[in-house]
Amino acid sequence: MGINTVNSGEQVDRQSRILEAALDLLSRHGISGVSMRAVAREAGVALGLVNYYFDDKMSLIRAALHSVDEHDLGLVAPDPSLTPEEQLRKALHRVAGADLLTTRYLSLRLHLWALAQAHEDFARINAAAFDRYLDGLATLVSTAHPALPPKECRDRAADIVVVQNGMWLTALLGIDKAAIQRSIARTEQIAFAPPRDN
Repeated sequence: MGINTVNSGEQVDRQSRILEAALDLLSRHGISGVSMRAVAREAGVALGLVNYYFDDKMSLIRAALHSVDEHDLGLVAPDPSLTPEEQLRKALHRVAGADLLTTRYLSLRLHLWALAQAHEDFARINAAAFDRYLDGLATLVSTAHPALPPKECRDRAADIVVVQNGMWLTALLGIDKAAIQRSIARTEQIAFAPPRDN
């Protein structure tokens, strides 16, 4: 392994730690709790290193939003080792994973949604991320249900997201596991329903 590979790996690790620190601060304090200095302290790195990777607070927040976008795309990523129906079911269950139904994650989602309402640049990032997630989910629906027209696949994906977001929001209130399972079952009903009559 060459020195460039090690340095590249170290850079990715440092950047990841910085982004993770920014996300942690966002989840606990919102955007007002995120400063370059606070992120450096949270990540356990020098302030100069945060400034090396990110020009300012806004570029850091944008990068954090993009990292959440990448995570969300992973929720609807196809798994070629499974049948199309199994891939769709797996994606529908992923959103209720133990790592997502935590106060930290759900609080982060609320802050990100609020950021999208408060700042035009963040709204664009959030809207593009939402479209990519919907496209990924609609593709899974289409692959599992090839007879469905594309618009119906997209409509079903949008309906599923409403249920998923509702589940996330109410999980903050201490929703029980049975209710979460009913929510997942509801998304499966939407996804696997027979085609609508046109």
